[in-house]
Amino acid sequence: MALLEIKNLTKSFGGLRAVIEFDLTIDKGEIVGLIGPNGAGKSTVFNLITGVYPPDSGHILFNGESIINRKPYETCLKGIGRAFQVVKPFPDMTVLENTMVGAFSKVEKAGDAQIKAMEILDFVKLAPKRNLLAKNLTIADKKRLELARAMATDPSLLLLDEVMAGLNPKETEDTIALIREIRERGMTLFIIEHVMRVIMTLSDRVAIIHHGSKIAEGAPKEVAQDERVIKAYLGEAYVFARN
Repeated sequence: MALLEIKNLTKSFGGLRAVIEFDLTIDKGEIVGLIGPNGAGKSTVFNLITGVYPPDSGHILFNGESIINRKPYETCLKGIGRAFQVVKPFPDMTVLENTMVGAFSKVEKAGDAQIKAMEILDFVKLAPKRNLLAKNLTIADKKRLELARAMATDPSLLLLDEVMAGLNPKETEDTIALIREIRERGMTLFIIEHVMRVIMTLSDRVAIIHHGSKIAEGAPKEVAQDERVIKAYLGEAYVFARN
């Protein structure tokens, strides 16, 4: 049984069809990438999975159970975590307190939340900065804090929305390594990313969405050679550089 199964997912906003009969399955332990041009519907897919928007039609099954029309906090409690592209930590709370917010989704006592948060902060290498206010972090550390807060909810499926955006090459490499370590901890990952080197390096499979519809899916090397993907998104320059 797939961990996540999406069937015929459709969402419109007025006259705009943002997602059109989108299908995808993700098995436990996979890293699956989702790519496409700006405005293609990638973040809308994430918003439908996590309950930010209700779909117009279609089905979303998580661990074999429908999560259609669940509220975001309900999908979180079911085991779906999310890190956002635009990081929005609680600026006047410490790194530790921010991470504890995520932990409180699964534990009730402050002491237990602190223990869980510290374990996560140690893992993402933010423990030395646990007492800093979030507003004083660099963008790279804010990205790690976003990951830490999502991981503290103890998800089995983690959605990452452009966590590499704004990072320099060294920070990007460090984040790639961190994501691999997250998978080694037993989490399944669904990733939106515009940095093709990242998505092609990390992903077991890649799905491409264009004008709301999935136009291709497969192993990274296969997708990179697909004429529809080249025309809609990658461009000939990317293929030339890869070769």
